Amino acid sequence: MSINVVDLGKMQYGEALEIQEHLLARRQANEIGDTLLLVEHPPTLTLGTRGQYSNILASESQLAQNGIEVFEVNRGGDVTYHGPGQIVGYPIMNIACVENDIKRFIWNLEEVIIRILDAEYGITAMREDKAYTGVWVGDMKVCAIGIAVKKYVTMHGFALNANTNLEDFKLINPCGITDRGVTSLRALTGVEQNLMELKLKVANYFCQVFERNMKPAKLSDLLPD
Repeated sequence: MSINVVDLGKMQYGEALEIQEHLLARRQANEIGDTLLLVEHPPTLTLGTRGQYSNILASESQLAQNGIEVFEVNRGGDVTYHGPGQIVGYPIMNIACVENDIKRFIWNLEEVIIRILDAEYGITAMREDKAYTGVWVGDMKVCAIGIAVKKYVTMHGFALNANTNLEDFKLINPCGITDRGVTSLRALTGVEQNLMELKLKVANYFCQVFERNMKPAKLSDLLPD
């Protein structure tokens, strides 16, 4: 079974969210197959269904001065940062692929990143206990995860810090967590990451974990005029 993989390049969060919603509706109607979107956003904050504005530490004026938008979204979790140097993945998938087990779906997303870090960089990463989703290296989160499931189809997904400016995370309490930190592949390896190469690794390991064949696609293939 194949999965469409679409590289959206660099895109405003709001535009990518609208694309997700259109693809979600088409996947729910079985008009398209399972799809993975890969994208890089400008600095943006998103607030999940359990999000607290108190976890946004920057003032409205500070955010406005820096052109940082805030979106309330329907994924799980609290506040998350997206920005340049971060690879964001949005799986639009029917959860029948994991026997309708949402916990297993999230486990698979974590597994994708854990395998990449281990096999490609020799970095030991792990899941946390039940308290925190995402992928951790020690007590530092390298990948945030939060999804929504609508009529058995997923949206939102994961955000892997590659070359992300970690100073930007000081704008928030990431995922509402105050006693742990964040890290990136650049910080862990000391090397600037090639995002095009890393996107391909993400797509390959995603297909490996979800047992799919990669089908490179264009957005126009999935959302015809």
